[in-house]
Amino acid sequence: MATLLQQLINSLTIGSEYALIALGYTMVYGVLRLINFAHGDVYMVGAVAGLYLARWMIRLNAPVALTLAVVFVGSMIICAVLGFLIEYLAYRPLRSRPRIVVLITAIGVSLLLENVFQLTSVFGPDPQSYPTAVQAALNAPVGSGAIVISRFDLLSLGLSLTLMAILTWVILKTKTGLALRAVSHRFDTAMLMGINTNRTIAFTFMLGSALAAVAGVMDGIRYNVEPLMGVIPGLKAFVAAVLGGIGSIPGALLGALLIGLSEAFLKTYSSAYADAATFLILIVILLVKPSGLLGKTTSEKV
Repeated sequence: MATLLQQLINSLTIGSEYALIALGYTMVYGVLRLINFAHGDVYMVGAVAGLYLARWMIRLNAPVALTLAVVFVGSMIICAVLGFLIEYLAYRPLRSRPRIVVLITAIGVSLLLENVFQLTSVFGPDPQSYPTAVQAALNAPVGSGAIVISRFDLLSLGLSLTLMAILTWVILKTKTGLALRAVSHRFDTAMLMGINTNRTIAFTFMLGSALAAVAGVMDGIRYNVEPLMGVIPGLKAFVAAVLGGIGSIPGALLGALLIGLSEAFLKTYSSAYADAATFLILIVILLVKPSGLLGKTTSEKV
């Protein structure tokens, strides 16, 4: 029983991090019908930015709590700016072009970020770790017993749930969220109704990138930071978005939790099984229900 509860806790922690990345995929697809394959690398940039900020704060002898606040907020701001630049420079000029052109551009942006951060002058190809003080403070267990819960688990789950609640409030209760929903429903009609579509789309990229930064920092603290760390988590988050229904925010959350659940249980046998199962789920869902668990089937004229 204790093992089952432990794996459930692990699955919630993993799933909540995948959810933060998957939300970026699903929001961008909702407004632009675009799969932003550079999103996993924005997650990587968040981890790198957080690492540099953590080292800077440690050199200033700042308390760990203040260091973590600066790391998370700073990485979110940096990645939000990066998301804006990606949309403004790479995607906006191609908005009227065929989707395959934008898709290829997304892959190009992904490769650009990965190769730039492999430069020694920027970050370097070798894995690097967060400062020991940060890792030790977060890896400390809370309580004792057969079930191990660390401060990191509590922070990861609590921060993810808080950000998801804020995102839900923004989308459902604010004028910006109303504009986002309108653009998602009918892009051209929203423009005719006076909605600034460029601003709304840029906000969507910034919001999704900020959420990915938080997931990047949490995984950077848990493991290591490297330029290619966003490839597999980015693909798994994409699978989560497809599983739940790409374009559906509740679907992204559900898909991420299911992926986290399968990964947590299968990792007890082998991490290779966990990775393979994720992509097996993608194949099955595309064959059985391509619209996803909470997605809606739509028809398109050609």
